Amino acid sequence: MTKVVTLAHYYTIPEVQQMADKVGDSLELSLYARDAEADLIVFAGVRFMAETAKMLNPNAKVVLPHIDSTCSLVTMTDIDKLKQWREEHADYVHVCYVNSSAEHKAISDWTVTSRNVDDIIAHLYAQGKKVIYSPDRNMGAYLNFQYGYNMPLWSAVCEVHDKFNKQALDETLAATSGEKYLISHPESPLPVLQMSDYLGSTSQLLSWVKNYSGNPDAVIFVATEDGILYNMKTARPDLDIRVAPIYTGCQCNSCPYMKLNSVEAVKAAQAGVGGVEINYLSDDIIQRGRVPIDRMLEFSAKYTQSK
Repeated sequence: MTKVVTLAHYYTIPEVQQMADKVGDSLELSLYARDAEADLIVFAGVRFMAETAKMLNPNAKVVLPHIDSTCSLVTMTDIDKLKQWREEHADYVHVCYVNSSAEHKAISDWTVTSRNVDDIIAHLYAQGKKVIYSPDRNMGAYLNFQYGYNMPLWSAVCEVHDKFNKQALDETLAATSGEKYLISHPESPLPVLQMSDYLGSTSQLLSWVKNYSGNPDAVIFVATEDGILYNMKTARPDLDIRVAPIYTGCQCNSCPYMKLNSVEAVKAAQAGVGGVEINYLSDDIIQRGRVPIDRMLEFSAKYTQSK
């Protein structure tokens, strides 16, 4: 009998999350995929996540429910130009965000997630290394600002997070009476991050809401993809949690690629009759791409144990 494991990112629709064996952020799902004793992994997320699962568990059949589930951080990155940029900084450590293709990871030294990027880059600078960061320009700009780094940055963005803007948030916060908070994902633009009360990965934002013990009448605005609000409101139905506006009057914060993971598409993938199999990665790409991922996972395991 075929053992099927279904993974779903927090940004998928609630009905798909309810079908999953594991719901989580990029780091959680990477770990689960690596250790899953599965014949078939159905990854309800976007393509780079399914590719990561395949690199970590190459013996499993990994299927993405919808062929068009991609990410703007991937589509905005020309691999040939990235290789040239990497060669121009040959004496730098190349750190790439997990939101990147397998080919991208294969020319990187470290992979990071939004949950561990601060610690890993701080670790590299403490060793006296010089760092270049790709592909997320917004996240890199925040790191440079916050910690005084001077990392050369690749120029790609998440098309959802990049739409958040300070003017819209200023107007919304000014029109909201009483106590309020803004919590944001670091893929957002720097002016938004500078005005935020808390920054964190998807999982960390969820934990912040779960552990919130302040004024119960406060309004909590969340600057990230709106799928996570389902999890937040399920965990804390007593709180007033609102998605942050992209511009005045608009709350268009959905990732169109994540939302392609419909119930029907996931069911077809689970049955082995739909989706796209991640079977196109060469052994060389899998081996080279796994090196920076394993470095990240090993570092995260040691860092967690030392805390």
